[in-house]
Amino acid sequence: MQSVIYRDRFHAGEHLAEELKEVIETRAQDSIQQGTLIVAVPRGGVIIGDVIASKFGTKSDIVVSRKIGSPENPEFAIGAVMPDGNYFLNDMIDEFNISREYVQQEARAQLNEIHRRLIGYRGTVDYDKEFASKTVVLVDDGIATGATLMAAAQWRKSFNCRKLIIAVPVAPPDILDDLKYFADGVIVPFTPKPFIAIGRFYEIFDQVTDDLVKQIMKKYGYHI
Repeated sequence: MQSVIYRDRFHAGEHLAEELKEVIETRAQDSIQQGTLIVAVPRGGVIIGDVIASKFGTKSDIVVSRKIGSPENPEFAIGAVMPDGNYFLNDMIDEFNISREYVQQEARAQLNEIHRRLIGYRGTVDYDKEFASKTVVLVDDGIATGATLMAAAQWRKSFNCRKLIIAVPVAPPDILDDLKYFADGVIVPFTPKPFIAIGRFYEIFDQVTDDLVKQIMKKYGYHI
């Protein structure tokens, strides 16, 4: 059974950047800097996004989506909330007979946290035309259930992106088809089975601090 794949998030970002070469460099005729935007999911995904953006000379931004936990187990995702207040739900809501009232209450609470994080990390909740006509590469440090990443991917449909690519270093194999439904392309170098937890595939998978996220965001012109 395979365990450690990456030393840390920097190593994972470098590996993912190699996998993304063909996707990003083929847009060179449009000017890479103008044609591609790396969008990371905080907090761990911001390190991955920074490594990739630094390699290709693109801008990096973030998107915050928050999971809606089950009433019985808050850690078990039944869906996720997007920055615009809409939410994505999986099939568990019907299987466990979860009320819409509960979902809406949790969605409101998570939306408040989303806005708090966006303001804390990038100074604003507004995106304006940031994504318009660009190839958006949505990255994280790995996928477990995929709820928050799929919510983020669904949310970007409200923008006129040219293309959406989901790219993560590691994910369970049975989630790939779901990801392909939300994106124009999916890049996942490793899909180990069994898949227990993202951190199992990193030698170092420490907590990423708010201060580090803010420091990285300042590199891309966000002044908090």
